[in-house]
Amino acid sequence: MQELAELIGSNLKDLMLGRVVFSKQTNAGTDFFEWESRLEGKLLRDAELEETQKQQLIFARRGQGVFRTEVAKIEVRGCRVTGVDKTEHLRASHIKPWRDSDNEERLDGENGLMLTPMIDHLFDRGFITFENNGKIVISPVAHTPSLEQMGVSTNLRIGARPFSKGQKVYLDHHRELIFLEARNPH
Repeated sequence: MQELAELIGSNLKDLMLGRVVFSKQTNAGTDFFEWESRLEGKLLRDAELEETQKQQLIFARRGQGVFRTEVAKIEVRGCRVTGVDKTEHLRASHIKPWRDSDNEERLDGENGLMLTPMIDHLFDRGFITFENNGKIVISPVAHTPSLEQMGVSTNLRIGARPFSKGQKVYLDHHRELIFLEARNPH
């Protein structure tokens, strides 16, 4: 797969390695950390927000603080994919990315899932998503052997853990704008 990416070009290789974020809205890639840093800087310069609000929003971006507490109230059983339930091994992951959310959505517990760092990475980058019934969906551009080495099976199904109504709305956004689908050349 890596060799194919090199033949196609550096843009695909950077996307596959997680060095850029691809936006379906703009059809362009941007360095992930640069994008996040610019958004954080903009938030810090926002004169309409109090300092405490700014800090809570920044903590929410990093999966900490109020956001993590609110997500944990909904996601009480741990990671939906691996089953890991020790809080020190979990991240509060935004379903609708922090960079795409308004300030209210950034702190909304319904906009979150508790995931292990590896699963969080796959979800954030669009290599996996979830159907409303809980079934994991694997992107056709994901490298299957790597997923299996991470313990992600294409047959995974979340047990009796329904998503809340709010989570389903955010998951619609994730499936539509974040999840990496194969492009139809026609």
